[in-house]
Amino acid sequence: MRKPPKINNAERVRVGPGVAGLGVFAVKKFRKGQTLGEVTGTIRHASGEASRYCMDLGHDRVLEPGEPFRYMNHSCHPNVQIFYWWDEEHPEIPAESLHVHALRTVNPGDELFIDYAWPAWFAIPCLCGAKSCRGWIVDKEELHLVEKEQAKAKRALARKKAAKGKAAPKKPTRKAAKKA
Repeated sequence: MRKPPKINNAERVRVGPGVAGLGVFAVKKFRKGQTLGEVTGTIRHASGEASRYCMDLGHDRVLEPGEPFRYMNHSCHPNVQIFYWWDEEHPEIPAESLHVHALRTVNPGDELFIDYAWPAWFAIPCLCGAKSCRGWIVDKEELHLVEKEQAKAKRALARKKAAKGKAAPKKPTRKAAKKA
């Protein structure tokens, strides 16, 4: 089985203030397709306690990422992506490592962004500001589920407001009788 090359992440990326808390930044230039580093951390069973930042390794396992890549922020228009390194001749052997590679040229000082692609039930509003922003941190394939729930909530709110206006009849007021 061919092992991935060892990469010194500290020579390639650094952690610093990013668009949302801490972020990961390139130390040198990377061309499209180049590997920026290896995502290291703790491998856990997917059914156990894990944070929302865990990355799926398959075979009912997730990787709780350690520094520096645990600080990568989301964008709907990412400049890097995470990929598995596995033996194509033996796909039954679980992936043991994840790597970050450039989707386009990344210059020194650029913040690295991945698409979190969370499931719809985990979606939160997105503030990435990309032209192609989906408005939600969610998998593209599940965006319609979030939009459907939002439309349902909006209709329910409209019904509640309409009912509030009709449901409360005005209290009768007492008027003094006119003397003839």
